[in-house]
Amino acid sequence: MWIPDLTLALILEAFPTSLHMWISIPFCFTYIMSLLGNSMVLLAVRLEKSLHEPMYYFISMLAVIDLIFSTAVVPKMLGIFWLDSREIGFEACFIQMFFIHTFTAVESGVLLAMSFDRYIAICKPLRYTTILTSSRTIQIGLLSLARGAGVMMPLMCLLTSLPYCKTRVIPHSYCEHMAVVELACADPAASDLYSLTVATLLVGTDSVFITLSYGMILRSVMRLPSPKARLKALRTCGSHVSIILLFYIGGLLSMYLQMFSFGLAPHVQVLVADFYLTVPPMLNPLIYGMKMKQIQEGIFKLLGQLAGLTPHRWSLVPAQMFLIQHKDQESAAPLCQPVGSRPC
Repeated sequence: MWIPDLTLALILEAFPTSLHMWISIPFCFTYIMSLLGNSMVLLAVRLEKSLHEPMYYFISMLAVIDLIFSTAVVPKMLGIFWLDSREIGFEACFIQMFFIHTFTAVESGVLLAMSFDRYIAICKPLRYTTILTSSRTIQIGLLSLARGAGVMMPLMCLLTSLPYCKTRVIPHSYCEHMAVVELACADPAASDLYSLTVATLLVGTDSVFITLSYGMILRSVMRLPSPKARLKALRTCGSHVSIILLFYIGGLLSMYLQMFSFGLAPHVQVLVADFYLTVPPMLNPLIYGMKMKQIQEGIFKLLGQLAGLTPHRWSLVPAQMFLIQHKDQESAAPLCQPVGSRPC
C-alpha cells in the first residue's frame, strides 16, 4: 500500500506571472467585501435581540460558511499572486480540499433549510413558532455540518490512498479536486465514481426539495388579493431564489468546465472556478442581509454603537432617517413572508 509523503510540497500554477497583479485586484476586493459584509451580518444578528429568530440564524450560518470559503481559498491565492508563494504541503492541500467540498455540501443544506423556513412561515404561519424553535434551528445547522463532513471523509480517504507520482504541479490556484486527481499515477475510478454519486445525490435531492418549497410559496403568493402585496413578496423571494441559482448554476458551470474544456484556455477555466468560490460570499450579505429591513437596522445600530452614538443621536443618522421617511414605500415584511398569505 502506498504511504503518502506528508512532507511533499505541491505547486499551484494557474495563471501566467504577467497577469498575477491584475488578477489579484478583484480577488482582494471580493475578499475584503466578504469579510466586512459577513462579519457585519453576524455581529448584527448576535447583538440585536429582535434578530434572534430562525430565519436570521440560518442567515448567520450562511455568513459563517462564506467566511470559511473565502478564508480557505483567497489568502493562499493572494500569496501566489503577490509573493510568488506557489508551494503547498501535501497534507495542507487535502485539508483545503476537504474544507471546500465539505462546506459546499453544508451550504446546500443551509439553503434547503432556508427554503423550508420560508415555506413554514408562509404556508403554515400558525405553526411556525412550534415547528422552528431556536434549538431545532441549531440542530438543523449541525445536521447539515455532519452531513457535509460525513460524505466527504470517505472521499478524502480514497484520494489520499492514491499514489501521486506524475508531477508536483497543480494547474489551479487552489487544490481543486479534479486537478489534484490528475496527478495520481493509479486509476482514480473509485474516487471519481464516489464523488459523482455524492454530488448528484446531494445537489439533486436538495434542489428538488428547494424547488418544491418555492413552488408552494409561489402558489400561496399568487392567491393574495392585493397586486402590491404579491409584488413585494415576489421581490424578496426573487432575491432569495437568485442566490440559490447562483450557487447551483455556478457550481455546475464550474464542474463542467473542469470536465470539458469547450475550447477555452486553461486559465479561463480556473478563473471561473475561482470566481465561483469568491463572488457568492461577497454577494450573499448584500442579498440576504442588506436588502432586509431588520438586518439593515441592526447593522446601522451596530455602526452607531461603534461610532459612540447615543440612541437619541443615532435616530438622526441619515441612513436611518431615510428608512424612517420611506417606511411606507419600502417593504417591512420579513423575507418571502407576505402579509395575509393563505395556507398552502
